[in-house]
Amino acid sequence: MELRHNNHIQEDPWASLRAFTTARIALGRTGAAIPLKEVLAFRLAHAHARDAVYSHLDTNGLQEKLQAIFAGPVLQLHSSVADRYEYLQRPDKGRRLDTESSGRLSALKDEYKQQDIAIILADGLSATALNIHAIPLLELLLPMLKAAGRSVAPLCLAEQGRVAIGDEIGALLQAKCTLVLIGERPGLSSADSMGAYLTYSPRPGNTDETRNCISNIREEGLDYSHAAGKISYLVSEAFRLCLSGVDLKDNYGLFLEK
Repeated sequence: MELRHNNHIQEDPWASLRAFTTARIALGRTGAAIPLKEVLAFRLAHAHARDAVYSHLDTNGLQEKLQAIFAGPVLQLHSSVADRYEYLQRPDKGRRLDTESSGRLSALKDEYKQQDIAIILADGLSATALNIHAIPLLELLLPMLKAAGRSVAPLCLAEQGRVAIGDEIGALLQAKCTLVLIGERPGLSSADSMGAYLTYSPRPGNTDETRNCISNIREEGLDYSHAAGKISYLVSEAFRLCLSGVDLKDNYGLFLEK
């Protein structure tokens, strides 16, 4: 008896919408199953997401590039986490500096402290995102901050860091505001998404409602120019109102229309 296989892929009626999103929609089907190419693409995306979680921050490469666009010191710091496995299991340790790093900040000369804004680059859950997107964003953002008259504390590279590590760094630098650039939790279509968290009056113990988040900074998401403009706007508003978080509304779109 001869068996015949029908490998024809039946297109989804929404297939045209795939041109507008990287989300997994309108995959089509072969019989009652998803086409093999889509199954393989899903597994590849899942592998990229796992790789991003375990990727390493290119501290030396980033420091070299940062020193080319920033006149002040660039400091390499580390959280109290021992390794990546502990980072994933103990979020609390990723929010605090280790003893050596906190000592380095405390010993800094006074001329580097009490600046308007401290910028921290942390690996978060995707060091890949920082390695790719941090420099192009800062190349646009730093001139905007300078033009607005904002002084910038030494730039900090924080390995194995979470968002709240910026509170301790900002407090030790006595900065009025912190901006934490961090790798976001990888999605199955966005393993390199970077977020930016703005906190006015940083201090250990701050909670998430005190921060403003700008998410999905990458070429396929929020582009560098728009992200830099939005951050610059929120920094200006934070200093005008002396606050950040839920009470600081993102009216950047209305600002652009003026």
